[in-house]
Amino acid sequence: MDGSDSGSFTHSVTRIATVSIALGIAVMIVSFAILAGFREQIQNKVVSFAAHLQLSRYDTSNALEGAPLGEPALRRTLARYPAVASVQPYALKTAILKTPDEVLGIVLKGVSERAGPSPMRPNLVAGRFIRYADSAASLDLVISQKIARKLRLHVGSPALCYFVQQPPRIRPFRVVGIYQTGIDEFDETFVLGDLRQVQELNAWPDTLVGGLEVRLRDFQQLPRTYEQLYKNLPYEVRVERVTDQYQQLFDWLGLLSRNVYIFLSLIIIVATFNMVATIFIMILERTKMIGILKALGATDHQIRQLFFFRGLSITLRGLLIGNAVALGFCALQYYFHVLPLDPENYYMDRVPIAWAPVVIVALNAATLLASALSVLVPTYLIARIKPMVAIRFD
Repeated sequence: MDGSDSGSFTHSVTRIATVSIALGIAVMIVSFAILAGFREQIQNKVVSFAAHLQLSRYDTSNALEGAPLGEPALRRTLARYPAVASVQPYALKTAILKTPDEVLGIVLKGVSERAGPSPMRPNLVAGRFIRYADSAASLDLVISQKIARKLRLHVGSPALCYFVQQPPRIRPFRVVGIYQTGIDEFDETFVLGDLRQVQELNAWPDTLVGGLEVRLRDFQQLPRTYEQLYKNLPYEVRVERVTDQYQQLFDWLGLLSRNVYIFLSLIIIVATFNMVATIFIMILERTKMIGILKALGATDHQIRQLFFFRGLSITLRGLLIGNAVALGFCALQYYFHVLPLDPENYYMDRVPIAWAPVVIVALNAATLLASALSVLVPTYLIARIKPMVAIRFD
């Protein structure tokens, strides 16, 4: 059946069907890899700055700095939850960052690495992270690339911070690092400093902090852990999910996912129709052969099997080619970053790729099943072919 295809109209249609399946599975794999990469990168960037959950004290004034929270007791409570991976204290302080030529309102986020390295370290694009001294609060400052450009600062530059309080305070800092998340909510507002600086400015003891950032072992555990903490923590402690704090970002990711699923469904439908059309054409071109086979005693089921396995071989060939193309493209982008992006619009500087073997296998299985079912439909036409009519068919 393969050899007789050569040079016929069926041969051309078979090639089109193979290419459509290969193109369809390649587009699906690449689309899911990019979608998963976007979701993973954005989630990692947001969680690196804001964690999965934030614990703070309820404050009727709804001020940014808020009332202090007792750390030791809450840390002991959070240690009982297996989903919790780490707990980092933090505190916020509004300030004015001044250079000889410029001035800018910022929020100083005091952080500590007592519970392990800060997740913000991978976001550094220049310099180093804060070095914590044993005795005094560190004067190191990590600023965003946007703030560095606005104030014309670089690694090693001195910068004065004016804190509006009674009495007003001034602190001379030195820029030791520059970070970039690509997310304006962070990059345009926050600078990172030593937590003890904020504690000293607010006259807090070491046991009081502005809040606690709770990071989980798995993002999928967020809804359940939030419900547990909401029910079990003291009434004065507020629990906020990162998906609620930055709802626009996560809504955008959800919308992107829905669009991709619709797009991929259309691809599978088109590939399915191509297979149906291909098998129909093969049956029509082989009508005389089918009549001869029936005259020789072949059953409808046997002839259907012949065309079914022919269609299956076309599908498998298309899947093999499509997987090779898709995985090759993904590897090229993953290791060599050939496709750049504008970080101002996409939160990252290159097209991200995330490897998801389970999704790849599922896509191949879904395409194979859809094609196999579509091949069965036209083969039932064989039962209507009469041997004597078919042999005279031209």
